[in-house]
Amino acid sequence: MKTKMKHLYFLILTILFITTTVRGQEKKIPTYHIGIIAPLFLDSVFTGNEFRYNKSFPKFILNGLDFVQGAQIALDSLNLNNAHIVARIIDSKCSQPSLEVMIESGKFDKFDLIIGSIRDADFTAIANFARRKEIPFISATYPNDGGVTQNPYLVILNSTLRAHCEALFSFVLQKYGTDDIYLVRKPGNQEDKVASYFKKANQPDGKELIKIKIINIEEDDFSSLTSKLDSNHTSIIIGGSLDEDFAEALANTLLQNQKKYPAKLIGMPNWDGFNALHKGRIKDIPFYYSAPYFNTKIDTFSRIIQKIYLTKYKGVASDLAYKGFETMYTFGRLLTLHPDNLIENLNENKDKIFSDFNIKPIYTEGEKWLPDYYENKHLFIIRSLNGLSEKMW
Repeated sequence: MKTKMKHLYFLILTILFITTTVRGQEKKIPTYHIGIIAPLFLDSVFTGNEFRYNKSFPKFILNGLDFVQGAQIALDSLNLNNAHIVARIIDSKCSQPSLEVMIESGKFDKFDLIIGSIRDADFTAIANFARRKEIPFISATYPNDGGVTQNPYLVILNSTLRAHCEALFSFVLQKYGTDDIYLVRKPGNQEDKVASYFKKANQPDGKELIKIKIINIEEDDFSSLTSKLDSNHTSIIIGGSLDEDFAEALANTLLQNQKKYPAKLIGMPNWDGFNALHKGRIKDIPFYYSAPYFNTKIDTFSRIIQKIYLTKYKGVASDLAYKGFETMYTFGRLLTLHPDNLIENLNENKDKIFSDFNIKPIYTEGEKWLPDYYENKHLFIIRSLNGLSEKMW
């Protein structure tokens, strides 16, 4: 805990400088300014310079702290192509001054790039600022567009629900297109969106590519599903809900019937985080889900992160630290290579870190003149069984 407390004191300074040395003849080196924004809640854990938590470390700051620490490790590792990077760490949950006040006061106007692990109102505020000032904003972890439209400076790496549904549909189409396919859902606005995304993916020109039968579950009664299962054929079951209780009930239903009725379960992108699916007998039911990020953590970059985390922070890096590292390394490098047209070179990924980004412009339906934003469309299909994940596609 003392190590993390010392690091928090460092973050209060909020400024970090990373430079390279030019050998040989003197020449002017360009300087690029990057803002790294994450929820650190420094106002909540410090009173002045006094740490409020004497006997424990508050868990609510860990996600933002890990992301920033990963970004810092990347800054120390970057080949800067004879450039200076000035990176400023910003606490999005600081109250004095608030994020809104910092934006309006012009503190962010010098940034050439903004990298954020933020969500909801903070995400929208930074996205709007980025559009107004024409500064690329890389949203690293928020799987949502926040209702943003006509913003060609916003890049979403953690793909939206629509992109996930499109990827899952493509997987089902190519692997199980001739099987009996059922989209099983419960009532709800989120479930309506999932169903509509699958419908649009299945009807690119108004005609169905494959037959997907929708089964509506009322009051946890899955008899309408079990009555359609076939003992002679494998049924493909798409769980069309992001609700954990529903996912558990659906998996349990298939478990109870698996000896007689073979089935494959396709889940939503957040299902891997459902503890209910990784314990008891239910963990014996494999399920597939989509993910923009999959890291076995045995590559060179992962070993660098693991070594530094253990040495410097006396701990184990979380996935958010890896994401902070990847985002900073990838787009910090691209900024030095393409300072005037980074957006046009988003897919130049010669030095792959962990992810195979495939970043595409997203347009409002029927309009092609200005992107609403850019989004990572490369999604892995992962199989989870007994708490272990394996990349399948």
